[in-house]
Amino acid sequence: MRKIYLDYNASTPIAPEVATIMRDAMEGAFGNPSSGHWAGAPARQIVETARGHVAEFFGCDRQEVVFTSGGSEANNLALKGLFFKSKRPQPHFITTSVEHPAITAPLRFLERLGATVTWLPVDGTGRIDPDDLRRAITSDTILINVMHANNEVGTIQPIEECSVIAREHGIALHTDAAQSVGKIPTRVDELGVDLLTIAGHKLYAPKGVGALYIRAGTILEPLIHGAGHEGGRRAGTESALLAAALGQACILARDLSPMREISVLRDHFWTRLKEHFGDGITLNGPAGGHVGHRLPNTLNVAFAGQVGADILAAVPEIAASTGSACHSGRVELSPVLEAMDVAPEVGMGAIRFSLGRNTTREEVDAAVELLRNVPA
Repeated sequence: MRKIYLDYNASTPIAPEVATIMRDAMEGAFGNPSSGHWAGAPARQIVETARGHVAEFFGCDRQEVVFTSGGSEANNLALKGLFFKSKRPQPHFITTSVEHPAITAPLRFLERLGATVTWLPVDGTGRIDPDDLRRAITSDTILINVMHANNEVGTIQPIEECSVIAREHGIALHTDAAQSVGKIPTRVDELGVDLLTIAGHKLYAPKGVGALYIRAGTILEPLIHGAGHEGGRRAGTESALLAAALGQACILARDLSPMREISVLRDHFWTRLKEHFGDGITLNGPAGGHVGHRLPNTLNVAFAGQVGADILAAVPEIAASTGSACHSGRVELSPVLEAMDVAPEVGMGAIRFSLGRNTTREEVDAAVELLRNVPA
């Protein structure tokens, strides 16, 4: 069976260059990075060199980078860290209705602790209206959270416009950039953010490592208490191995030129699908004149009258993700597609194909042929 991987938004393979740097770190950096003796010095050097690579990628100071166990922890640190530092009786958060569960779940938890949350609506392409954000701000607002790019449909949010509004009101702005790093520019000063999350396994690094950019002057209560690691912001002995991996991945991610070829390949994929399925397939997310509002590697399509999970089950050669979930025999529409007002009969047939730096034209063409043979 030929295996075709089209689920890069879920996880990326480890890049060869990243694997090499990990092997090097494994061989000579067994000491504790916090130790002051000879065994700890190499590990500390690796961690700080990696921190510098991440900082250079985002255009920030190295002391503004905190290593975490992944994107979920970084998101939780940003949200809960501000909440527990806030002196307001009912801290107010503003976010979007299409966020990843690593954002929505912590916010639901904070609501139980007394926070209030405004969930901004999106249009049919999945984008928010900055005017809605402006109207949602109150005197108790402590954080605006808007994802940089959506993991399901690839919609890129107007972060720069949101940052202008946030600065006007003196409110911190956080963005989950797990899906955008390495695909589109993510320099923190250009985006205008105060907090930014990345996840290693979306960036050709291993699972179990991520980072949170924290702008100097932004104070968070630690999520994990203990010794004073990471400048007192995240307790736990740093992993030189994982830090090195993320640092090397950020070096590779500086070159966005492969995204142009991936975008062409993604559009070729859509053209081939449209040629065969015609009106039986629709695109979810930005298209036409708004195509620049979508990640260059993401294609979310809906097969009319079908269930996405059933289609993928019929083509086990293809690794991709569906836009719906099946529970107790009932198909539930993705919350993202629901927020975009995608009709249930359309959304239940949604599949997200996400391409990566290893995807070939031959794989895309083979995927089309496999999908063509699925019974309607």
